[in-house]
Amino acid sequence: MSRVCQLTGKSVLTGNNVSHSNRKTKRRFYPNLITKKFFIPEEDRFVTLKISTSALRTINKKGIIACLKEAKEKGYLK
Repeated sequence: MSRVCQLTGKSVLTGNNVSHSNRKTKRRFYPNLITKKFFIPEEDRFVTLKISTSALRTINKKGIIACLKEAKEKGYLK
């Protein structure tokens, strides 16, 4: 599975490691992803999502149903 948040679409960014002598080598910045299982009472089932920790805070604020609906509208989730 790729390193992409299923709710926000956050993915890997690229940049440079810069040494003391100012040499630059490529590096990658990875999102802080976790795999979490959520219960959806309307459908009476569990859903496992790979989400960023910032998306987890959003779920705690808005609720899982609102976040799933928003992700489907934006095209991050099928």
